[in-house]
Amino acid sequence: MNSVLSPLNVTTDSAVAVSGRSAPNYGLPAAALSAAIQSACSRIAPLWPLQHFVAVNPFLGLSERAFADACILAAEFGAGDMLMPTRFYAEQYRRGRIRTADIGQALALTGSGMTLEQCLAELHDARPAPADPEPPRWPSLADHLDAAYGSRWAGFVTDEISKWCAAYFDEGQASWRMPWRDRPLYAAWRRAAAFDRTPELAGISGFRRYVAGLPDKPFEAVAQIVAAIGIPAERWADFCYRQLLTIAGWSAWLRQKNWHGQPEQAGAAMLELLAIRLAYEHALLVGVAGPADIEAWQHIWQTQAQAQALAEAGRATEIRHVLQTAYELATQRGLLQQLAASPAVAAAEPAAGKALQAVFCIDVRSEVYRRALEAVSGEIETLGFAGFFGFPIEYIGLGHHRGQAQCPVLLQPKFRIRESVADADVGDLRKILEKRWLHKRLQRLWKGFKHSAVSCFSYVEISGLSFAGKLLSDSLGLTRTVAKPGSAGLDRAVLGRIGPVITRQRGRLIAKGAVVETGIALGERIELARKALQGMSLTDGFARLVLLCGHGSSTVNNPYAAGLDCGACGGHSGEANARVAAAVLNDREVRAGLAGQGLLIPKETWFIAGLHDTATDTVSLFDLEQVPHFFSADLAQLQDWLEQASQLARRERAPGLGLTGGNAAGLLKAMAQRSRDWAQVRPEWGLAGNAAFVAAPRQRTLGARFDGRAFLHNYDYRQDADGAILNLIMTAPMVVASWINLQYYASSVDNRRFGSGNKVLHNVVGTLGILEGNGGDLRAGLPWQSVHDGRNLRHEPLRLSVFIEAPAAMIEQVLEHQAGVRQLVENRWLHLLRIDPNQGCCFRYVGPHYWQPVSIDSEEF
Repeated sequence: MNSVLSPLNVTTDSAVAVSGRSAPNYGLPAAALSAAIQSACSRIAPLWPLQHFVAVNPFLGLSERAFADACILAAEFGAGDMLMPTRFYAEQYRRGRIRTADIGQALALTGSGMTLEQCLAELHDARPAPADPEPPRWPSLADHLDAAYGSRWAGFVTDEISKWCAAYFDEGQASWRMPWRDRPLYAAWRRAAAFDRTPELAGISGFRRYVAGLPDKPFEAVAQIVAAIGIPAERWADFCYRQLLTIAGWSAWLRQKNWHGQPEQAGAAMLELLAIRLAYEHALLVGVAGPADIEAWQHIWQTQAQAQALAEAGRATEIRHVLQTAYELATQRGLLQQLAASPAVAAAEPAAGKALQAVFCIDVRSEVYRRALEAVSGEIETLGFAGFFGFPIEYIGLGHHRGQAQCPVLLQPKFRIRESVADADVGDLRKILEKRWLHKRLQRLWKGFKHSAVSCFSYVEISGLSFAGKLLSDSLGLTRTVAKPGSAGLDRAVLGRIGPVITRQRGRLIAKGAVVETGIALGERIELARKALQGMSLTDGFARLVLLCGHGSSTVNNPYAAGLDCGACGGHSGEANARVAAAVLNDREVRAGLAGQGLLIPKETWFIAGLHDTATDTVSLFDLEQVPHFFSADLAQLQDWLEQASQLARRERAPGLGLTGGNAAGLLKAMAQRSRDWAQVRPEWGLAGNAAFVAAPRQRTLGARFDGRAFLHNYDYRQDADGAILNLIMTAPMVVASWINLQYYASSVDNRRFGSGNKVLHNVVGTLGILEGNGGDLRAGLPWQSVHDGRNLRHEPLRLSVFIEAPAAMIEQVLEHQAGVRQLVENRWLHLLRIDPNQGCCFRYVGPHYWQPVSIDSEEF
């Protein structure tokens, strides 16, 4: 092995000396290399920070490929295994879950060249071992050296890059911050690495001198290193992709940083990271690897031998893909039987005479609560709609100068809504704000004192015993470990008076801040209200009370808390959207504007905002002081119904949480304590188990029991003459549901690569993400405890089955005009089935203008 690392000295248009040997001249035209880098970067899915964590399709960058091809590609480059081990499918077959007919149909649907006999033989020969053997993959040089010598260079490089990224991107957690954060990432890393002896102590001699000799611009560094390493032009994109996957978490973080910007902006941010990773790769090549190591590794990338080995491994992947499809067909059989048990939809008539219409988010957890609420009284109708209620807002809390996006990450907020205090004059409001700002300043000072390297030990010695009572009550789940951020620095009396201001205003949000415009103009409020009601299929037949019920989850000591909140609200509670939507729909001027467009909301109808706490199945109502007195009896009835529904929902969820027996009060207490238990790794199950998305009138699903596994969106094609509502459903809620589904899917099939590992070992880094333990890559995806109960998978890895009740022509119109949706469907990232509006039977989308009839009861299904 080499012991001295020479400075990089290569050009993009000449042969390059590598370890004393002449490397081939591959030539690096800038345009071709730039395209290769962009291609590699585009294969990485984004990762949102913890404060706004939402489930993301981890295969997003591969969706332009067929699912089967993506499975092979992900395995080849070490992205992860997208399928379960063969023994999993063998167990499902042994239990009778998968039938032979399912495998036969899966072979036909996938177009696989495999035979039924081959698939059955694979099931028969399934290994009972804990894990299938590791398949071959395209290796980085660090991987190659580790395989040859038993070293851990791959882990070392990841640790080093993660260390610098954590310091650079820190969002306030670190007491001592990196001094070069005002520079681009690559430049900051070069400055920091110039002082760090860690690589040299690990065995990479002269590393600091090497870094100093790198080009100033990251693209030039990438170009020179790729030329020096000797990667053929046709492998550039794949090679860069493999490099990014060795630091997949930080790559995903940077992919998100410019998500709503231009693609080249996201590519530029990731280029900085790629240049750093390649620098370590080349440092290993000229400073650690010997000539034989380099030749063997280059042979892998420069010849077809590796491709042939991977092709053979792809055969086993193809069989598992067929078995996965069969597994999903078997699950669809049960879903179809549930739909068949529902009453027929005779006509799209309004539910006349209902006392309450309750609109919930389409979140699968709402399905349980909706059934419970409907079971309480026949006077209740529930509806499903995206949990941001069609209001893409930035919600600015009291005393803040910027807010949080309360809309799906696919969208950007269009309106700013600020909070204010009801019945507070200018002087009162100033006092309230000054008190809150003082509280925040004191909090920052106290945090600095507690975490300071000088005072942290004396702080514990002096003040430790004073926290004994708080420590005990928190440990017993009697109190929250920390106050809710929204209530910090505010009196209880003030909290009850805080609410959104929907009218257009100009002013300063904080003292000495810039003058900004907040609120929504009347014309825009009318338009938002109209679209929201049409999207809910609620344009007539209004009940006296209409509940707009968002959802959130109350947990403590949970870095992934945002993942349990509303994804349609950007990983936040749906309270803000529900309150804004209710305020707009109760606005007299808005109602007058809607009436002018033919949409009449009766004076006898009032909209109420609510929030469903999915950890405890309690529902809170807001702004009740604004409800006219003549709704008093209706309001009392609503609160009683909600209490009954909450008890039913808790009773249904309790067994899954290991809570059995006890009365209603005891169950509520147990769930509340569970949500406050800072040692609880499974405060609730979130969206685990999700398997289906149904867009149809509620009558279609009224008799179905999906057990919290279905996203239910109200849709009536008879009220959608031009297909605009269906287009919106298929491009937004359906896509978001697919993202959630594939996030849970990926975290179940390969949690080591697509998930975030063991929750017990999590450490928050920079307040933005998670490390498992004290090092390694930034972890993406869900913790193992979110999909597994300790004995079995709680989430079944199934691609989403989408059921839409609409004519084929309407669905095909969306597919024709929306390329992204068409990719999801035709590349088999989800299953699309159409419910015939007249007969109630189902048809499976097989290809353009081809719908295959599905028999619900047939053994051949």
